[in-house]
Amino acid sequence: MKLNSYFDNAATSFPKPEAVGTETLRYLNDLGGPYGRSFYGRALEVSRTVESCRDLLSERIGAGKPENIVFTANATQAINTVLRGLDLEGGEVWISALEHNAVTRPLKYLEKTNNIEIKYLPSLTGGAVDTEALGRTDLSAASLIIICHESNVTGLIQPVAEIKKAAENVPLLLDAAQSAGGTVIKADEWNIDYLAFTGHKSLLGPTGTGGLYMKSSDALSPLINGGTGSKSDSWETPAFLPDRFEAGTPNIAGIFGLYGALKNTPESRHSKKTFLSLLNEISSIAGMHIHAAPAENTQGEVFSITADFASPSDLGMALYEDFGIETRIGLHCAPLAHNTINTFPEGTVRFAPSVYHDDSDLYRLLDAIIKSAAKFKD
Repeated sequence: MKLNSYFDNAATSFPKPEAVGTETLRYLNDLGGPYGRSFYGRALEVSRTVESCRDLLSERIGAGKPENIVFTANATQAINTVLRGLDLEGGEVWISALEHNAVTRPLKYLEKTNNIEIKYLPSLTGGAVDTEALGRTDLSAASLIIICHESNVTGLIQPVAEIKKAAENVPLLLDAAQSAGGTVIKADEWNIDYLAFTGHKSLLGPTGTGGLYMKSSDALSPLINGGTGSKSDSWETPAFLPDRFEAGTPNIAGIFGLYGALKNTPESRHSKKTFLSLLNEISSIAGMHIHAAPAENTQGEVFSITADFASPSDLGMALYEDFGIETRIGLHCAPLAHNTINTFPEGTVRFAPSVYHDDSDLYRLLDAIIKSAAKFKD
């Protein structure tokens, strides 16, 4: 497989920095040992590396307290930790029009079991939250607001700081699964209450890694309880962070890999100008529709297309069979977003380039899309 053919980085990033494999194997083959449970040499080295990873993550998301970041298996687990840990019984949970199933499915469960009410934030065309309308919205019964920071369908980046200001004192959970590592995040400056992220997308780390940042954990109960290596004399889970939310042995090998990615994150080989030019060129193809953010300054590096002359399945398959272009076809685990942009139920063909793609790779992608369109029109 040619690396420049892979445009499914919104699902999981590939390739990874070489240091991801090096650090993972350093733990598995050379170091071993537990995290936070022993005090001999290799155990201390493991603990130092895990905490260094936590420090690097706090820098990346703009959070001043690394100990307020807890490791999870993925963003989904982090989101569920908040939704199951808060007392939402009978309350309103407000969400944007672009949420992923990682948010909507646990909310639907809580709607049935905890009598919560799911409500929708006012939005503009394309799904961006209308912050002016939000400022006039009655949120007096709101228990939580959830925002998908960057849409995994269109790449639209929500105005998080303005949303938080408009929502005043309502706690906000930011789903940064798509944005962490590729989009600026300022958790402290934006006054974010909870932030869920995954390690395997734009952070370029391994699958099975992720985390949850909490401005405060006072209102949150742990998703699971168990051994932490601390306060072993007590039957109660320790009350301090990060231990309170890290019961059980973590994915140490994965965290080592994530540490390698954070220490060796490459600069993008393609320019933002070339990426935006790609979107403009695709939108000019007759009969083809691009699904992206309405403004360049709110566009992340994810976008989708549909066509009048071919279904997403046929178009995506043609790109793969004729040019080796690997994409994601369908609803991308985000039917709410597709309803918002009127691409439900067939979905779209989604593209998400990597920092390893250079400008010439994007030109080749454009050429493949143009030729595929011409093939269907003939």
